[in-house]
Amino acid sequence: MKNGLVALFFAFSVPVMAQDTSLAQPQGALESSDVRDEDGGGLTGSTTYEGAWQDLGIAIPSFATNANVPTAANTEGTAALGRELARVITADLKNNGLFRPVGPDALPRPEYPDITSPKWSVWQSRSAEMLVHGYVRAGGDGRLTVGCYLYDITLKDELVREGWVVPPSDWRRAAHKCADLVYSRLSGESPFFDSKIAYIAETGPKDHRIKRLAIMDSDGANHRFITNGQATALTPRYSPDYKQIVYLSYLNGNPSIYIYDIGTGKQHLVTRSTNPTFAPRWSPDGKWILYSMAVGGNTDIYRIRAEGGQSERLTDSPGIDVGGSYSPDGSRIVFESDRSGTQQVYVMNADGSNQKRITFFGGRAATPEWSPRGDQIAFTHIVGNFRIAVMSPDGRNLRHLTDSWQDEAPTWAPNGRIVQFFRNARNSGDASLWQVDLTGRNERRLPTPVGASDPAWGPVLP
Repeated sequence: MKNGLVALFFAFSVPVMAQDTSLAQPQGALESSDVRDEDGGGLTGSTTYEGAWQDLGIAIPSFATNANVPTAANTEGTAALGRELARVITADLKNNGLFRPVGPDALPRPEYPDITSPKWSVWQSRSAEMLVHGYVRAGGDGRLTVGCYLYDITLKDELVREGWVVPPSDWRRAAHKCADLVYSRLSGESPFFDSKIAYIAETGPKDHRIKRLAIMDSDGANHRFITNGQATALTPRYSPDYKQIVYLSYLNGNPSIYIYDIGTGKQHLVTRSTNPTFAPRWSPDGKWILYSMAVGGNTDIYRIRAEGGQSERLTDSPGIDVGGSYSPDGSRIVFESDRSGTQQVYVMNADGSNQKRITFFGGRAATPEWSPRGDQIAFTHIVGNFRIAVMSPDGRNLRHLTDSWQDEAPTWAPNGRIVQFFRNARNSGDASLWQVDLTGRNERRLPTPVGASDPAWGPVLP
């Protein structure tokens, strides 16, 4: 049966639906075998209308295994690991608020041969239209093979399948890849579950907070502190290639912009000044870093090459210009400025020319961030409370996504559908990470081991 399943897994490899090629050959030890349905059909006709798939029921039973053996990922064996894989996939698809998944704890457990031949009668009696089947096998070299299949229960049809060979430490990545596969196939949108989030971990009393750079998976798992808290860390951002993080550090009291290399754990200094410095941001090509610096009572936006060197000032107006964020094509920059008397959002060309104010509604507007799709800008709208809002790049079509006391610093999911931000609690000032989708309906808190602020959502992992 083992060989049969492997043969089936590869025998129908007739990929016809264009998809992110990074899924086909993930970097490092995560390998992919891309096998998809021949007709590319399934829900293609209905996924263009969001309402058609918001309430889609998806059954996600435990992943089967050919032999229950202990692994470095789970000493209870691959059978228990199969259940954990299904739980992670269920949580991914549930927490974005777009589907109605049912997890493995409420479902019968398929046998290994069922994975490629579902028992339709079992699933047709349940209130689910879709079925996610999968398996996990332990290889002789210690690595795990995880297969993921999506079926249309009504049509009794396989919609898509894919598989990955991973080291035991990456078993959660395989689950996220499976959730990404299902999400993309059913929604028609780019995936985002197999991604990471950088943020500032906060501990200690309100007037003496220790702020450390930290990273975690998109669902809050695999949390890791990057800095030790000796120097205050602020405003991290992933590089476009996911290999580095730029952030602001106050080592010895002087603001310094560092780039941390995730692979080596080393970092290099980009620029340091005795002047107040703020909010470093990458250009889409990874060659430039935007930042703001106050000189002589005037704060302007500068850019500097990622390896360091001479800074170039892009704005030169009385007031405070901060928070620069590039458009996805790198041609424009959105930023906030109080040159008109209150904080408002402006856009300019990447060389600093053609600066225009785009917000004219009531209140103040701050911390703008351009969507990776390019069609919207998220920002903090301050009208009494701090609320997360989005608008078109021309400043029109304002929509509020949150309605709390103090929400700020939005950052986009890689697919531009979800906005993450941090929320300060009234009185205590305790900060936590939250996210909400563009409908404003599906808001949830992300788990972090300590207080958290300044989130930065990185791209989907290669």
